[in-house]
Amino acid sequence: MSNYLDEKKGFTPRDVFEEASRCLLCLDAPCSQGCPAGTDPAKFIRSVRFKNIEGAASTVRENNILAGICARVCPTEKYCEKACSRSGIDKPIQIAEIQRFLTDYEETCKMKILEKEKPNGKKVAVIGSGPAGLTAAGNLALKGFDVTVFEKYSKAGGYLTYGIPEYRLPNDVVNNEIKKIENLGVKFKFNTNVGKDVLLENLKNEYDAVIIAVGFAKGKLIEDAKNAVLAVDFLRDVKESRGNYKVPSDAVVIGGGDVAMDVCTTLKRLGVKNVTDCIYEEFSEFRASQKELSETQKCGVTIMDGYVPSSFKDNGEIVFKHRVINSEVVIKPSLTVLAIGQKADFSGLNITDKDLTSSTYQIKGTNVFYCGDIAPGDKTVVYSVKTGKECARAIIDYVGGNK
Repeated sequence: MSNYLDEKKGFTPRDVFEEASRCLLCLDAPCSQGCPAGTDPAKFIRSVRFKNIEGAASTVRENNILAGICARVCPTEKYCEKACSRSGIDKPIQIAEIQRFLTDYEETCKMKILEKEKPNGKKVAVIGSGPAGLTAAGNLALKGFDVTVFEKYSKAGGYLTYGIPEYRLPNDVVNNEIKKIENLGVKFKFNTNVGKDVLLENLKNEYDAVIIAVGFAKGKLIEDAKNAVLAVDFLRDVKESRGNYKVPSDAVVIGGGDVAMDVCTTLKRLGVKNVTDCIYEEFSEFRASQKELSETQKCGVTIMDGYVPSSFKDNGEIVFKHRVINSEVVIKPSLTVLAIGQKADFSGLNITDKDLTSSTYQIKGTNVFYCGDIAPGDKTVVYSVKTGKECARAIIDYVGGNK
């Protein structure tokens, strides 16, 4: 039986107050320094410590317009919790759980935290409505900009909506976060493919600035793996069906990042008895977050680290060879899912990766900016929030408007 929709329970009020009481109230606030999005956990945990829940929720939302999403999907062990001083005593504060409680509290109480400034007469177009595009759009709207988001799909959210599994990130949470951005006056044009339905050149002329935030939405292929399914397509289909997805009794996943872990865990939650993950990296080199890897292992996924596919046979067999030791494994899976990475689709935009190297998020000599996965840096949701915020600030400096 599928448990695809079952999100784990969050903290109770008692849990939150007990966890906040463990905070050492560090003067230098290393946890806040470790947050790419600048959510400032030191400040909101201090507020919780002194029973100021409304103030804590305000700090979270004002600093991170996608705070409820980040609370659920951020690999905090790489960022704020890694920096937590409490780690030297026992274990870090569970910052993500506190943040999740605060954003859930905000939603339950229908708090209205975000207030936009008066219009400044400037217009910005955003291409793509993933985490970076949404963040940039929301932050610019707060400063009085007239913002329009162009999205090629029928719903906003990008990978938040079409990729991250429901048990990790419920659709209701994503929709609530997007609604907050819509309430700031941001307009969305769906089913609009910039480069095909609308020309980038026309947007450059019509708007004071244009942001490209298309993300890494296109899965990478292995040419010989003709019968394999791409991870991004598999996760999208499962999420759109809300777990009502027919699966076989066994599957092989190729890849070792967070997306691969999502695929493996999703397969197990959908009822696939035997799931094998074959990964180029050995355990000491893993790219997936520890949180995601642990969840995958708890589900009973078999992980073959250090194995790479050497051939795909016509009868469906896949031959895997180990990178280091003299070992070969042959598997004939009912389903093969490729999770070997994603890339951006710049079709019709007339740009290349070489255009996306500026520290100001601006394509030289143009009014075109960029953020998210296509910008340098980590490829995580929280890092996309960081680049979206920084891109918005760069546009404010470029075109003027409310500071």
